[in-house]
Amino acid sequence: MVEQQAKETSGLQLWEWRQAAIAAAIAADVSPTEVDWLLQEIAALDRLALRLESFKERSHIQLQLPLEELDILWQKRLKERLPVQYIAKVTPWRQFKITVSPAVLIPRPETEYLIDITVAAVAKSKENFSLQQGHWVDLGTGSGAIAIGLADALEKATIHAVDYSAAAIVIAQINAQNAGLSDRIKFYQGYWWEPLESLKGQFSGMVSNPPYIPTSTVSTLQPEVVNHEPHLALDGGDDGLDCIRYLIETSPSYLKSGAVWLIEMMAGQADAVREMLQKQGSYCNIEIYTDLAGIERFALAYKL
Repeated sequence: MVEQQAKETSGLQLWEWRQAAIAAAIAADVSPTEVDWLLQEIAALDRLALRLESFKERSHIQLQLPLEELDILWQKRLKERLPVQYIAKVTPWRQFKITVSPAVLIPRPETEYLIDITVAAVAKSKENFSLQQGHWVDLGTGSGAIAIGLADALEKATIHAVDYSAAAIVIAQINAQNAGLSDRIKFYQGYWWEPLESLKGQFSGMVSNPPYIPTSTVSTLQPEVVNHEPHLALDGGDDGLDCIRYLIETSPSYLKSGAVWLIEMMAGQADAVREMLQKQGSYCNIEIYTDLAGIERFALAYKL
């Protein structure tokens, strides 16, 4: 009962907190729009109530955490650059609300395009029917966002999701359950393809957002990323291509003929990735796709 009361506040108290939080955000060069996004998530306030400040008149507002704790976390956002998604413990991704924690990378909006590319690739393939209902894998699943997107888009497919981090798998399983897709996704803790030895040669597609940041560049990323997000999901070795190189080399023995191979990569890596795919000799119809900012972000190929 005490905890229940501690998570309640008056509209006036929350309005006062919001005013102070917005002012502090502006002073700290953090977007003040984050305050209202956070209140939508943890206080279930809608945009109109926030814009009109009509919530100010309410005697009781239920919060997901005590106002004092919210304030402490908001100060961490400003001073330590804690990502606001880790305060809310969720982030929007496609039509889903994805649970996140410091154990997983926060899914980025540009990564959503991997699902659209997958759908288009399946639609134009001669193996269309086979690809739609086969085995697909999300390697390095993290929060499970890509696996969930694949399960949603490919309704007859079985999705396999692998991550080296056991903590990430726990989060991914929660997200699959919340999305109502846990019966369609199988989770494995392990190193890339290794947990899937028994399905060699049977996969219709592989989609991955692997670590691709060069080791020397990781420390130069935004403090929100370098100080809070898991380095295991970021560091791609000296040239940033270690994991992509490994996926290019190992995937052909797991993919069936006509299968889709699709990854996200960093700006400036497209030429090297295309060349590696060509030299490997097991891929055809290699295509590079740009993201909404025009950056060459995705590499698609088909297994010969």
